[in-house]
Parts: sequence; C-alpha cells; structure tokens
Amino acid sequence: MLRNLFCIFVAGVWTVIGFTGSVLAMLFSLNRSASMRVVQRFWSPVLLWAGGAKLEVQGLEGLERRQSYIFVSNHQSTIDIPTLFMALPWDVRFVAKKALMFVPFLGWYMWLAKFVFVDRGNRKTAIASLDRAAQQIRDGISIIVFAEGTRSPDRTVKSFKKGPFALAMKAGVPLVPVAIEGSGILMPKNRWVITPGPIKVLVGKPIDPKPFGDDREALIARVRSAIIDQNVALGGLGGDKKDAVAALGLEGVGKNVASQPALEARQQAGKES
Repeated sequence: MLRNLFCIFVAGVWTVIGFTGSVLAMLFSLNRSASMRVVQRFWSPVLLWAGGAKLEVQGLEGLERRQSYIFVSNHQSTIDIPTLFMALPWDVRFVAKKALMFVPFLGWYMWLAKFVFVDRGNRKTAIASLDRAAQQIRDGISIIVFAEGTRSPDRTVKSFKKGPFALAMKAGVPLVPVAIEGSGILMPKNRWVITPGPIKVLVGKPIDPKPFGDDREALIARVRSAIIDQNVALGGLGGDKKDAVAALGLEGVGKNVASQPALEARQQAGKES
C-alpha cells in the first residue's frame, strides 16, 4: 500500500515538474523536440524508479540512430510509456487516442510536442492524423505505436489494428518490432498494485514494408509474429499467431474471434429451421 501511494504521489508531482521543464525547453530552444531530453532523461527514469522497476534493453545495436522508424510494441501496462521513452533514444512521438489530449499536464504536453492523436470513432479524422504522422516521419521524427490499441489484461500479445501499418506504407519507413515483458506484472491493467521487478525490452530487426505492397494483413502478421517470438524470448507468454488482425472497431479482439458468435448464431438458426 505504501508503495502504491508513493508511486501516485511521485507520478503526479513529477509529471507537473516534467511538464514545466518540457515547455521551458521548447520555448527557449524554439524546438519541440528539445522536450524529449527532459522526458527521456529526467521524467521517465524517476517514474520507473518510483515503481521499483529495473529496465533491461537489448537489440539497439541493430538500428541506425539517424534513421526514422515506426516502433511497434506490445502493451501490458501504463508504465510502458516511460519505459519506451527510456529504451528508445530517438526523437520519438507516440500515437495516442484523442482522449489523452485532455489529461491535465500530460495531455497538454503531448499536444504541444505534436504527438499523434487519433480519434478512433471518426475514420476521416483518424486518416488525417495518420497523414500528419507520415509527414512528421519524413521530417526525421520516429513514431511509437501500441498496435493492440489497448493494454493486454493477461500479458499475452493481442491482435493488431491496421492503422500503424497503413502509416508505415504511407511514410515508406521500416517498422521495428519491440517486445516488452514484465511491466504487466509490475503494474497490471485496471489494478493499482505495484510489484517491483524487472521490465525487459527486446528490440528486433527493422522490417521494410515495401515488399508487402498493399497487403497490410501480411505485414501485420510478419511484425506481430516477430513481437510474439521476442516476447517469448524474454520469458513472456507470447500470443496466438493465427488471429493477427483486430476486428473493425474493436481493440485486442481478432477478426476470427469476433466473427465466431455470429457464425455460431447462423449455425444455430440453421438447425432450428
């Protein structure tokens, strides 16, 4: 209980301080990317320290620091955000749901620093957001996406949404599979219970989207398979490789699973007739 209260206090106070420092860095440098130094070197390490997390990162040697990437990661916990800020020393922005824009201090900072907000309930504006993200990538900024669209409640890798992969094809930059393991134990979804321990990050080899043409589902399956293998290598639970693509309008639910009730209903109707 004391650990939980301590983390809440530190997260709240340090986010206010981090917001102030990030805004000042942007104002004095006239460069939005200057805020990343505050977030990556000061804000994120303190949050992991408060949670008792020990970060272990592998695989960075296979990447070029001057290259822009779309980092695609599984998502186990809220603490994945500062984890990836620390693990990936690039000029990065997250793709986030639009609701986060209105979170005091954190959302305000994300808006000022030009993070990519997506309104998942409006397809037209979501596409426009991805267009803006593609331009940011061309300007030298890397993007981090949680392709499941939500945190996994059981630490397994869920099905992926198509948006990040459309972005990769539009921007023409490599996707980098990133696996996280341990954050879902340290801070599980929907439970404010902190269990100190290691958080492991394994960064895979870049995957060029060009050979996949317009076949987003094949690209999704390739990237997701790599993340599952990396997660297992870290001691994680992996996931079902067969149901790779999320159902339209759903997060973490594959098309095959989502269609199963409808299939069963049709079969039952046939029997009754």
